[in-house]
Amino acid sequence: MRALVRPLVDRPQADTRLFCFPYAGGGISAFREWGAALPDDIEPWGIQLPGREDRLGTPPLDRMGDVLNALVPALIPYLDRPFAFFGHSMGGLVSWNLTCSLQRMEAGSPTRLFVSGCAPPQARDASAPQYHESPDDELIEKLRSWQATPEAVLADPELMALLLPAIRADLAVIETYRYTGAPLLNCPVSAFGGTEDEAAGNAALPRWGELTTGGFDLRMFRGDHFFLHSARPAVLAEIAGLLSATAQRSGR
Repeated sequence: MRALVRPLVDRPQADTRLFCFPYAGGGISAFREWGAALPDDIEPWGIQLPGREDRLGTPPLDRMGDVLNALVPALIPYLDRPFAFFGHSMGGLVSWNLTCSLQRMEAGSPTRLFVSGCAPPQARDASAPQYHESPDDELIEKLRSWQATPEAVLADPELMALLLPAIRADLAVIETYRYTGAPLLNCPVSAFGGTEDEAAGNAALPRWGELTTGGFDLRMFRGDHFFLHSARPAVLAEIAGLLSATAQRSGR
């Protein structure tokens, strides 16, 4: 069985493991170029939830609790050195919830949590549309309007039949999630946003600072919701700089 958590590149001497959580419908391939682009003191790892890419034959998870129940035991063996989390969109919500879970379990905290293109949980609209319940044709039209999926893919019925279950499940994870409060994190949080992002709710990004006692900063990058691709060099430079500064402060 393909692993849920796996390194993008092996760097056993790296100071920090960076675990990368993809957006809804995405997989480990969203970070395929990060290994070569990040400096040698960072070892990037990818999260590959079931139902996509090389785990296409495994049923996807459609509730946040199920995602966390799968992630916690899979990750804990690899938290034996300093680590950080980066999550984009759905991945940001998942990585924040995972950080909360690990802190409650006293299983460790990331040296920094990066939440990218993601509104904070306390600012999410519980009355937002439930796209995961839409018929296939309506969901495909919604995906087309988001301009995140190539038209050649959207127009291929056989391919969409393979992809839609994971997309629908990921949307269900987001849309059925309800924030009920959580203890404040003790790690620094960095929120990233795209200047032209109409999906994440940029006005709410500063509210991530309400959820931690460890410090907060906000960085904006030129681009839409998928600025992590279009502005990748700037995003990776920011991540590398912040993790390097954290490592230096801790004497590593």
